[in-house]
Amino acid sequence: MLSTYTSYQLIAKDINKSIVQVEKQPTVDRDTQYYLANIGKVTSIDDFVNNDRLFKYAMKAYGLEDMDYAKAFMVKALKEGISDADSFANKLTDKRYAQFVAAFNFAADGTSATIYNPTQQQVTANYATQAEIAGLDPDSDYVKGETTYYLANITKVKSIDDLMSNDRLYTYALAAFGLDSATEDKDLIKSVLQGGVKDPDSVANQQTNKAYAGLAAAFNFAQYGDTTTTRVAAQQPTVDMYLRQTLEENAGQTNEGVRLALYFQRKAPDITSWYDVLADTALASVVRAALGLPDSFATADIDKQAQLFEQKLDISDFTDPEKLSKFLTRFTSMYEINHPTSTAVTSVSVLFAQPTSVGISTDLMMAMQQLKF
Repeated sequence: MLSTYTSYQLIAKDINKSIVQVEKQPTVDRDTQYYLANIGKVTSIDDFVNNDRLFKYAMKAYGLEDMDYAKAFMVKALKEGISDADSFANKLTDKRYAQFVAAFNFAADGTSATIYNPTQQQVTANYATQAEIAGLDPDSDYVKGETTYYLANITKVKSIDDLMSNDRLYTYALAAFGLDSATEDKDLIKSVLQGGVKDPDSVANQQTNKAYAGLAAAFNFAQYGDTTTTRVAAQQPTVDMYLRQTLEENAGQTNEGVRLALYFQRKAPDITSWYDVLADTALASVVRAALGLPDSFATADIDKQAQLFEQKLDISDFTDPEKLSKFLTRFTSMYEINHPTSTAVTSVSVLFAQPTSVGISTDLMMAMQQLKF
């Protein structure tokens, strides 16, 4: 059997290829085709949870497959949505529920929840509102004509430059947020769109007029790239997450350490504090293993755990692919020592052995010793 380190590296070196292999598995392919063919037909929470095949697929995509039996629980979360900070999903410690509700946001988007795309439904709804504010009839031929043109062409837009070079689409998009394309500085608008809204210090978020942040959120090229105008959270993004979850699950069937490493790799870019790590038992176990800490350390005072992690590691390294890879090399090596894939190779004997293709090789041990934080 391959070591934890080797198994992880084989998958991680070309993660897209690994996911394609999962996607081609007959069962996965059938379930995915069914999901994509039917999720857009769902127009209510009851439709969603009562279609067992769709609901289980979606729950697994968000790592909630162990809770797919708790339909009443999920109905409550979906009905309350996430707009209110005190909603059921937002009050749950496990943030996966809020992420699930955000993707299937029936509370906010109603019957359009499974086909909702901000650059389509949100912008056209905003445009109708702004037209009425300006004294125009939302049902007038002019407003309808502009909306028809917008919907027919916005999905062809794959970049900020595409949007800004089409005067009719650009004018419509800005008007939907109460901005006048004739007077707005194009350089400012471009900077707003390029910066997105994820960073609190982005250009959009620094503007007093919140319309700029609204525009950047609806046309979020900074986060979603060329899928911005077609991305529907309930459709392809959910499929992508399902495939990744399945990849990790398959890896875990032969080596739990590989599954943990893949999970950490996926979650790492969104880690902003050590409390994010400590709130997730899987993430915390990876950090403890990488630092050579015993499992019993998890019972220590939460603040002291966070303090030690901060002393040993730079959390910003997790957003750097090269440094993240180095960290996961350390983890998979340490995991292999504590959970050897070959009983014939131990953490002591390997130090005196010749390089081998099973267990932990001497080369790997030497490389691990040179890893510093």
